[in-house]
Amino acid sequence: MTTPALQARGLVKRYGRVTAIDGADFDLYAGEVLAVVGDNGAGKSSLIKALSGALVPDEGTILLDGEETRFHSPLDARRAGIETVHQTLALAPAMDIAANLFLGRELRRPGPLGGVLRLLDKPAMRRQAQEQLDALGIETVQHIGQIVETLSGGQRQAVAVARAAMFGSRMVIMDEPTAALGVKESRLVLDLIRRIRDRGLPVVLISHDMPQVFELADRIHIHRLGRRAAVVRPDDASMSQVVSLMTGALRIGDPDAPPDLADRPAEISGGGR
Repeated sequence: MTTPALQARGLVKRYGRVTAIDGADFDLYAGEVLAVVGDNGAGKSSLIKALSGALVPDEGTILLDGEETRFHSPLDARRAGIETVHQTLALAPAMDIAANLFLGRELRRPGPLGGVLRLLDKPAMRRQAQEQLDALGIETVQHIGQIVETLSGGQRQAVAVARAAMFGSRMVIMDEPTAALGVKESRLVLDLIRRIRDRGLPVVLISHDMPQVFELADRIHIHRLGRRAAVVRPDDASMSQVVSLMTGALRIGDPDAPPDLADRPAEISGGGR
């Protein structure tokens, strides 16, 4: 069996009498898009926060490539090669594209200019930023020096995704990446996710958009009541079955339930039907 790139076992997080994560398990394999779906209040946001370092679980273990690890902050996760694209994007609108790609990781000029005077190496950042956009096939951006506040919603999302792909050496987590985007802009982002997956970088996709989930995902992690209810392939399940598993109307083992792929990687075939 292939070792998961990211694995969690028995995660628990309590807030007083409220249990947000209730013994949750998770498996992400190399080269796949894993969609995480669940009803409101299912605990999927808390699960993703635990996996990205924004939340420290009370119990359970997290493993990277089979090695147990513990994140105390999002910075720990970033240092481990896990990048997260949040719904808010966390972009600086008054700065240009290159500056946003290197935000918090700015390159300094060589020698005393960078060491003593701490001057930024803007030509190097713009060159590397352009190379990243070209590698991901982002053609909608006119100039790497364009100010982010002048970009469309889809272009801004593309910049955030490009930054995550640039520094995410192990995986990228995307929280509702097409929320509030139009059809054309959503298509741009979905194509970017495919390109990232095709480069061998696994992607965790949190989404409420079932058609997009079934189009893009290799496997679907269904979260319910703070824990993993099932993992299914889009080819083996219908949207109505996934929704029924989310709400509890259908359970794994029922005659009409799809096969459960929990703890077992599916063949990576590009997702969708």
